[in-house]
Amino acid sequence: MDLTQSTLNHTPAALLSASGLSCVKQDRVLFEQLSLSVSAGQLLQIKGKNGAGKSSLLRILAGLARPEEGELYYQGRPLSDVSADYAANLCFIGHHSGIHEQLTALENLRFWRAATDLKPADDLALLASLGLAGLEDIPCRMLSAGQQRRVSLARLWASRAQLWILDEPFTALDQTAIGTLQQHFIAHLEQGGAIILTTHQPLSLQYAGLFALEIHYRW
Repeated sequence: MDLTQSTLNHTPAALLSASGLSCVKQDRVLFEQLSLSVSAGQLLQIKGKNGAGKSSLLRILAGLARPEEGELYYQGRPLSDVSADYAANLCFIGHHSGIHEQLTALENLRFWRAATDLKPADDLALLASLGLAGLEDIPCRMLSAGQQRRVSLARLWASRAQLWILDEPFTALDQTAIGTLQQHFIAHLEQGGAIILTTHQPLSLQYAGLFALEIHYRW
């Protein structure tokens, strides 16, 4: 089901919703009067050409940038009133990896688990499934940008956040790792999570709670 701009309005039942968002960058209007919502169990894919404003929208939704106009709501309340609660329930992975480059991939993952009090798991197998077999004990500063991205995505297995906002999570992943990540998406959604993401790659998920919103490039 494809949803165009301004077709989704915020409701009290929504986990995150936005009303009348506008964004201007370098005197160019990327989008305006954009409204959307995502509830528990839903995945919202943001579509659009490069430069349409997808990453800018994700940063606004994550509370990292302010819109020119419009309002954000978390569980039906203005985001400005509940920003601390929202931040505690959000996992945002943007273009930057957000990893500690002096630590190894394994140390980063174990740090994230400890920070959320998650029980130890087979982190070596997880990193291998993401294409990092044999690289687990190498400082992340020595890994390529694509490999660092894979380490960053491993955070999704060590997060208790209900809402994930992900900018191009499949970048530099092979098909096996993409399949592993999408299966994890389904598990998260079935447990009451919600996901907002951008991707240029087609989603192979077979899931009723999958929706799309397209931002049209504006000259």
